[in-house]
Amino acid sequence: MSYCLNPECQKPENPNTAELCLNCNFNLLLRQRYRPIQLLGRGGFGKTFLAIDEDIPSQPRCAVKQFYFYDRDPEIFKKAVELFHQEAVRLDDLKHPQIPKLLACFKQETQIYLVQEFIDGPTLKQELDDSVYDENKTWQLLQDLLPVLKFIHNSHVVHRDIKPENIIRRLSDNKLVLIDFGIAKLLTDSALLRSATLIGSQDYVAPEQMRGKVFPASDLYSLGVTCIRLMTQVPPLDMYDYKTERWFWREFLPKGTSISHNLGEILDKLLQTHLSGRYSFAEEVLQDINAALDIRPQLFLSLKMPIAPTIVDSPNSANLNAAQTPKPPILPKSAANSAETLSLSMISNLELTLLSARGVDYTKLRNYLSIKKWKEADRETWAVMCQSLSLTPGIQLEISQIYKLPCEDLQIVDRLWLHYSQGRFGFSVQKEIYESVKGDYVRFCDRVNWPTYNSTTSPGKLKFTQQAPIGHLPSRSWVGGIQWLRHLDALSAKLTECSNNSAAKS
Repeated sequence: MSYCLNPECQKPENPNTAELCLNCNFNLLLRQRYRPIQLLGRGGFGKTFLAIDEDIPSQPRCAVKQFYFYDRDPEIFKKAVELFHQEAVRLDDLKHPQIPKLLACFKQETQIYLVQEFIDGPTLKQELDDSVYDENKTWQLLQDLLPVLKFIHNSHVVHRDIKPENIIRRLSDNKLVLIDFGIAKLLTDSALLRSATLIGSQDYVAPEQMRGKVFPASDLYSLGVTCIRLMTQVPPLDMYDYKTERWFWREFLPKGTSISHNLGEILDKLLQTHLSGRYSFAEEVLQDINAALDIRPQLFLSLKMPIAPTIVDSPNSANLNAAQTPKPPILPKSAANSAETLSLSMISNLELTLLSARGVDYTKLRNYLSIKKWKEADRETWAVMCQSLSLTPGIQLEISQIYKLPCEDLQIVDRLWLHYSQGRFGFSVQKEIYESVKGDYVRFCDRVNWPTYNSTTSPGKLKFTQQAPIGHLPSRSWVGGIQWLRHLDALSAKLTECSNNSAAKS
C-alpha cells in the first residue's frame, strides 16, 4: 500500500505501485525514492509515516516525519526551510547508537520532511500497557538512557519531549532508543507552527518548560516522570499535588511493591519542581546511581556466609594476562561491620579459593569471568558443576543431583561469580531474590528476567552483560528433568546446608 501525504486527502490509501494519489492526485513518492506505506502517528507539528526506500534493492524501512505549515506566506515558508536545515544539521551531529540516524531532509510541495532510521520495537508506552516496572527495570531504564541524555546535552541539545511514547526498546539488541527529538523547536520558537503548539507533553514537561525555558534539567525531570509512570501505570498528573507542588507517587505503587531508599531518593530529586533542588546534569544522576549500586543491599544481599579462610590460588592462574586482571571492586565500609556478611577480604582480594573437593580445575571459569566473557563463563559453569559430580560435561542435572553437589565446589563457583560481577551475579544472589519473593518462581523469573515456559533459559532471552538484571546469571541451562520449576528450592536448600556446615567447622 502507498499512503498519501496530502494533509487534505480524505482517502490516503493507494495501491503499492501508484505514483499519484487516486483521490487527490498528490505525488506519492518523496524525492521519487521514499514511499510512505503506513501512518505511525501524529502530533501538533505533523505526522510520522513508515516508508520504504525504493532506491535500495532490499527496500529498507525508514521513518518519515512531515511538518505542517499553516501560514502560506512565501517569506515565512522560506525562513522555515532555512531554520529547518539549521536544526537538521544539529540533529545530524547527534551520532549515537541509541539515537535514530538522520537519512535525509528536504522540502517538497509546501511541506518539509525528515527521513530517519526506522527503529523496530515496542515503545515503553506499549510495555506500560502490559505490565508495571519493578525496581530492577527502573534501575536499568535509568542506566540505559542517562548516558544518551549526557551525550545530547554535551552536544548542546535538549530533547524537550521525553515520555514513554518516545522511547523504543529495539528488538535487535533490547536497547532503549530515544526518538522524536524536537527538530520543530526552532520552528515553534519562530512562531512558524501553530501558536498553541508546545513541544513536550503536558503530563511530562518540567514547570520551567511550560513557561518557555528549557535546560538539561528539564529532560531529567521528564525522565523522572516517565519512571514513576512506568512504575505505577497511573497518569502522572494524578500523582501530583498542585497545592504543595509535590509528587506522591509512592502511594500509587502496586500493592506489595517495595522501592529501596536509594532509588526513591534519586527519583525524588529528578522530580523536584524547582531547578535549585533538581539534578542539573545527567552525569550527576549517574554518579548517584553508581554510588547507590555500590552500597545497596541487593548487590551483596547480606549473604550469610562464613568469613573466607586463608585463600590459596590455583598454580595455573599465571596463565591469566595481567593486563586483563580487573581492579578489585570498592566495597562500602559497612560491609566489614558484620561477621555474617560476605567477607570484605574475599570480595576485594583477587586470590580466590580454587581448591576443589573433586579435583575440578576452575582456572578457565575464573579467567572467563575476570575478562567479562559472561557467555563463556555461563557455559563453563555448567561444565564444572558436571565435573564436580563426576558426570560428563553437558548433562543436565536432576533435582536430586543438586543436593549431591559438593559444598566446596558449589561455593567456589558462587564466589567466583560474586567476585567478578561485583555482587550482581551468583547462586547466592539468586537464592536471596528467591527467598525475598517467598519462593514464588514466576515472580523470581520476572525479577531476574528469565522466561517461565520451559526448563532452560531461552538463549535469545539471556543477556550476557554486566548490565543484565541482578541475579540474571548464571543461567539455569544446567537444569533438567520434569521438575525444573523446583530447582531453586533445591539450590537454596543446598546453599543453606553448605553455609551451616562451614559455620560449624569454623
